[in-house]
Amino acid sequence: MIYSIAGNATEADLLRFAEELGNALERMSFLKSDKLHDADLVLNLIDADDPKPFRRRSRGTFAAAIHVVPELPQDILKLNYPLLVRALANQVLVYVPDEGVWFTTPERGHYGELADGNITSLAERVIARLVPLATARLVIDNEFRTDLEPELWDGDEVADDVRTAGTRLGDLALLPAPFPVEELLDERDLRQVKRLYGIGGLSYGNLSARKDSTRFWMSASGVDKSQLETVGRDILLVSDYDEPNAQIVLSVPPMIEPRRVSVDAIEHWMIYQAHPDVGAILHVHCWMEGIDATEINYPCGTEELARSVSDLVDAQPDPAHAVIGLRNHGITATGESLAEILDRIEPRVLRQVPMS
Repeated sequence: MIYSIAGNATEADLLRFAEELGNALERMSFLKSDKLHDADLVLNLIDADDPKPFRRRSRGTFAAAIHVVPELPQDILKLNYPLLVRALANQVLVYVPDEGVWFTTPERGHYGELADGNITSLAERVIARLVPLATARLVIDNEFRTDLEPELWDGDEVADDVRTAGTRLGDLALLPAPFPVEELLDERDLRQVKRLYGIGGLSYGNLSARKDSTRFWMSASGVDKSQLETVGRDILLVSDYDEPNAQIVLSVPPMIEPRRVSVDAIEHWMIYQAHPDVGAILHVHCWMEGIDATEINYPCGTEELARSVSDLVDAQPDPAHAVIGLRNHGITATGESLAEILDRIEPRVLRQVPMS
């Protein structure tokens, strides 16, 4: 594995810490390269007032933007989240000398590693958190096949159930998120997010319902889940998984320019394949007490996150009616139908996701 250090930061504390991070990576057998676009992991040292974005040429490159502040901020999320956009980063880390390092993810996860008086030890712990995320395998590409049966071009009863559940999520104030990203980004940054990801609004979470033994309807990426209307654009039929090429296969109508399916389709695919009695799956950015949770907060759309959640579903006493926590992220719930899931979890949902 190869890493590089980029950026425009000049603070001595940050440069020293970056050197320690590099040493920690090399102890894990990473090799340093000055060729940024050859790297698997780029540590982008930024000036928070004028961050220089690292523009990846490959989805396989993980960019971690790092900046330094002299004292611990009151609101880590509010400080770091806009920098995800401005630095085009997978994660943003803020280093506070003698205090620690705090991470922020696109899913609004924010958590830290406290300093212990040993900068080398702190760097080791930061890298131990970062490397599993940076090396995870993304499964976010789609193969679109215009082979959807004509009688499904407008959906069916199952697709209608997905639409209804999306509307209900909106009524429950779980969309676009329990804590809307609009509160964290100013108008300029919000426009940038919408432009980068080609979306008209921000709407976290996703939902799906089984069509038959191998296929399921699922919400598209970046659409308002409370307004799922058009098949191929807002709701898509997942029909297969091309594992060698890491592509989700979608059956779409021939006359629609399709959207990509939700990045969590690989997670839903694994659960449906393992459990024929699961009729629906819901993922939202909230929490429930007393649930089993993943150990590592892998990025959305990675095979590792999908496998972690699927394995925990497997281990539940009743996998067909399970609720699994995704660390620093949200929950995934299985059930007979989306309505049944919402009926079951609504009384127990906590809007605040615990961070650790």
